[in-house]
Amino acid sequence: MTSAAAAAAPWVSVCSFLLCLAAFQGAEGAIGVNYGMVANNLPAPEQVVSMYKAKNISYVRLFHPDTDALNALRGSGVGVVLGTLNEDLPRLASDPSFAASWVATNVQPFAGAVQFRYINAGNEVIPGDAAARVLPAMQNLESALRSAGVTGVPVTTAVATSVLGASYPPSQGAFSEAAASVMAPIVSYLSSKGAPLLVNVYPYFAYSSSGGQVALGYALLSADAGAASSVTDAGVVYTNMFDAIVDATHAAVEKAGVQGLELVVSETGWPSAGGEGATVENAAAYNNNVVRHVGGGTPRRPGKAVETYLFAMFNENGKAEGVEQHFGLFQPDMSEVYHVDFTAGSP
Repeated sequence: MTSAAAAAAPWVSVCSFLLCLAAFQGAEGAIGVNYGMVANNLPAPEQVVSMYKAKNISYVRLFHPDTDALNALRGSGVGVVLGTLNEDLPRLASDPSFAASWVATNVQPFAGAVQFRYINAGNEVIPGDAAARVLPAMQNLESALRSAGVTGVPVTTAVATSVLGASYPPSQGAFSEAAASVMAPIVSYLSSKGAPLLVNVYPYFAYSSSGGQVALGYALLSADAGAASSVTDAGVVYTNMFDAIVDATHAAVEKAGVQGLELVVSETGWPSAGGEGATVENAAAYNNNVVRHVGGGTPRRPGKAVETYLFAMFNENGKAEGVEQHFGLFQPDMSEVYHVDFTAGSP
């Protein structure tokens, strides 16, 4: 998950400015949920997959290969985003045989029975020391999938909003100097393969670190947030921060020379405890609003559903104390922290 500092950095100054102004694949709005496993008290994968199906959750994101979870997903009809461990990026990038072994172990035995949507090489490593490893790792994994006869599974990566150096107004979104040299060839490669870029989007962190400068309704996607919370950008009105972040990323991709690249929101959520604004009521409002909203697209891509993955299925007691332990929709005993109506999304 994005750290508070990384996620909020592009947005705190943006929202101060707002306060001054205020005197891929045919997802059709379907929603996924990240299956975090940083806990020692979670239910068995078979029970978890049954929960996904019972709750009408279309997709699951696994942060790393887990054989028990992948076996439980066989024949489930739940679409799967499968991540690599960040620590595997150096070998995936430098050693094609390691990439082939990774595919042979984690994808090929399940292909057909498990509906893989994407493989993401690394999570939130750009910018950073491992950033240069991402594209060659993606290329080696794509070659390994092709050699293994696994087709129709795009390879991509997941980035935090810390890749953005400019984000306000959304049309001026651009990759930061530290990220641009890595992101430009990545988005070009993704475009050439018809693959989306995965983006982790957290209005919560901008709100919680803003010292009251970000309007709660704007962060929560609340319909009654009011005109004082909206942003007008070249005649386009943004009524919530989720759309503004997604469209700023669209603008950054276009400034990097790529048109029409699909973005998938691979993480978004709101904690129910542990920090500023972290309440059950706010978390329920945010996630239900996201489910209802994303089928309609964003102002920059109206009518184009945004495939979106909520974070996360369970509260995870192995995470750092504070909000990190409280992003779950469910307790480890499978009881609801609050209700999310996954049938409310509309294409």
